[in-house]
Amino acid sequence: MEFKNVVYIAARDGKLRRLRIFLDHRSREAVKVLVSSLTSDATPLLAAARNGHHDIVEYLVKECDASVTQVGSVTFDGETIEGAPPLWCAAAAGHLNIVKLLHQNGASVNGTTYTNSTPLRAACFDGHMDIVKYLVENNADIEVANRHGHTCLMISCYKGHYDIAKFLIQLGAEINRKSLKGNTAMHDCAESGSLDIMQLLLTHGAKMTVDSYGMSPLLAAAVTGHTPIVEYLVKRAEVSRQERIDALELLGATFVDKKRDMMGALKYWRRAMEERYADAACLVRKPVTVSQIAAYENTQEVTTMEQLDELIADPDEMRMQALLLRERILGPAHPDTSYYIRYRGAVYADMGNFERCVSLWMYALDMQQEMLDPLCPMTQSSFLSFAELFAFMLNETRFSRGQCVNFDDVMVIFRKAVHEVERGAAHLKTLTVLEKDATHFGRTLVITIHLVCILCRVQSQTTRPQEHALKQAVYNFLRLKVTGPRDWTPLHYACSKQTSTVGRYPVCGFPSLDVVTLLLEVGAATDAPDAEGNTPLHVAAVNTTNGNVEIMKALLNGGAHLDVCNNEHKTAMELLQGAATCVAICPMRHTSLQCLAARMIMHSDIPYKGHLPKRTEAFVEMH
Repeated sequence: MEFKNVVYIAARDGKLRRLRIFLDHRSREAVKVLVSSLTSDATPLLAAARNGHHDIVEYLVKECDASVTQVGSVTFDGETIEGAPPLWCAAAAGHLNIVKLLHQNGASVNGTTYTNSTPLRAACFDGHMDIVKYLVENNADIEVANRHGHTCLMISCYKGHYDIAKFLIQLGAEINRKSLKGNTAMHDCAESGSLDIMQLLLTHGAKMTVDSYGMSPLLAAAVTGHTPIVEYLVKRAEVSRQERIDALELLGATFVDKKRDMMGALKYWRRAMEERYADAACLVRKPVTVSQIAAYENTQEVTTMEQLDELIADPDEMRMQALLLRERILGPAHPDTSYYIRYRGAVYADMGNFERCVSLWMYALDMQQEMLDPLCPMTQSSFLSFAELFAFMLNETRFSRGQCVNFDDVMVIFRKAVHEVERGAAHLKTLTVLEKDATHFGRTLVITIHLVCILCRVQSQTTRPQEHALKQAVYNFLRLKVTGPRDWTPLHYACSKQTSTVGRYPVCGFPSLDVVTLLLEVGAATDAPDAEGNTPLHVAAVNTTNGNVEIMKALLNGGAHLDVCNNEHKTAMELLQGAATCVAICPMRHTSLQCLAARMIMHSDIPYKGHLPKRTEAFVEMH
């Protein structure tokens, strides 16, 4: 084990004696290097502060000159926090004595993580009142917001810490300050159900504003199902009649989908209906909907009390009413609109009604692609759900009705996935180097490859026109010439075991000979190198075991060069594992005179650059 690992583990586990035995006899320079080294992206001081080892922190800071400003990564509640200073870790974990020690030795009370979270915000998150007071007394700025614009007051409201919220308000915290998405501390109270803090905010001048989705705190409470807050707010004078009606209808929809309480839903829908017709001189009628939605089975919103009373005999009709209400009130851009459509579809899938599920999910996906930004995680999740559903339907045999995957359904989703890849590639081009993160794009690409695999699995049932359409669609996908992280092409993904891991549930197994064969048939580039110079053949060689070399043979027959070298000057044959696999491929059968000539040029002093056509020059350099 490396010396730095020994130091880190001793600090993490609070073993001061072991730490002293290992460090005390070393030079000051060596000690400084060891205590500043990162293990699992964290320093020994960071680990000790996170785990509350005061004696270790004191030893590292005072005797080992450990930097109190060096940042690293720590995990809280399963979430990794990047760029966290030691003081932030101690504040988040609730270790006041360590907070004081670090501050007294030069640590800034306003030092932030990479997401701009301060130690004060960390203490507010978990309700460490003693640390909050200490930090404020030592000039911590209560108005520093994180990268999303969420302040210390907002997080205190969201987490329901009344004493901290009251303390911050007394200090003059901006009660009506908005985050980047327009929500205020009132919204945070509504979403978390903190009625007592909401009442405190209102007595200190909080306003009922709307966020970027047009959501007021009242609607936010209705969406999350916090009935006491809804009941409290609908009685306030500043709430309009229309707002009361929308909140009651939305709360009823929440009772249907989230609480599964049909009678409770009817109760609030009746109240909303009564509110609409309470004043005969000023009726508040529902908007007239002309178009019908096939995914909702052309259901129309009820408009009379009689129609409402009839709903109790048809629970499925009530579920469609809930979806209609939510879409009308929240709008298609709100995440909850598509989320509950997908949720309802999943319920139908669990019942074996895959047709209804696919219909609802397609409607939600269309909504997401129209309203959300490219590569949005919610859209990505929809594509993955489709891939998992299709895989389940192909593998499941317990449904006696003989459910099978509809080829046309898979084709529709595949084309939409290709469109999302195209949108995502265009979106990435608009970003700066610092803004660019190819993670979501790579994941979308992997899901699309899984959809190709599912298409291969249903290909045997297709007609000739359908088979042509399949190959045309995959060809159009390759024409985009997109690559994921590490510059992997679709063919690289098809050759790798890593592609199998895409979600919580299995979809397709990779490497996949069927996918590789299809991609080659429609013109996939066999020798495209990734960032490390590996071609799909290199990837296939690394992933080939137990003598199974069919994918490598398919690539070679498709034109791949066996002697292409990666950045480490290794060929695919050199990466093959096991004598049996090596014997299965005859190198001479796949080596041309051109390849031999290129290798000769590369391994000699023959000057070729500028003397050969560019295409020939590139061919030589591959070897």
